[in-house]
Amino acid sequence: MKPRISFITLTVDNLEKAVAFYRDGLGWPTEGIIGEQYENGAAAFFKLENNLMFALWPRQSLANDSGLPLGKAEPTHVLLAHNVDSEEAVDAILDEASKAGAAWVKPAKTTSWGGYAGYFMDPEKHLWEVVYNPHL
Repeated sequence: MKPRISFITLTVDNLEKAVAFYRDGLGWPTEGIIGEQYENGAAAFFKLENNLMFALWPRQSLANDSGLPLGKAEPTHVLLAHNVDSEEAVDAILDEASKAGAAWVKPAKTTSWGGYAGYFMDPEKHLWEVVYNPHL
């Protein structure tokens, strides 16, 4: 297996609300919800940089498709990080996410390793870190 990730899929309880947050709130381009004509097929896709795809898919659909039981959603199961080029950019993106409906988790502050980071949760409680790492 090559060391590559092509898709990042977040499962959601409310697909319409999640699409609205990323599309309307954060301005990510998407064709919207597609595949509704198929059993467990409704999803939304967002093309990110470097050919990475970001998808939203109902949690129940993943459980049905994988054959695994529907588990409890936990914000600390996965962390998505958005690295930016300045502390000001961290503050601006956290502000944008808040205006789009994100919940503040931790305001941005200087980290123990010399960076600057803050956390928010999207409306489906996925945890995001917005970070400036001067070492990268």
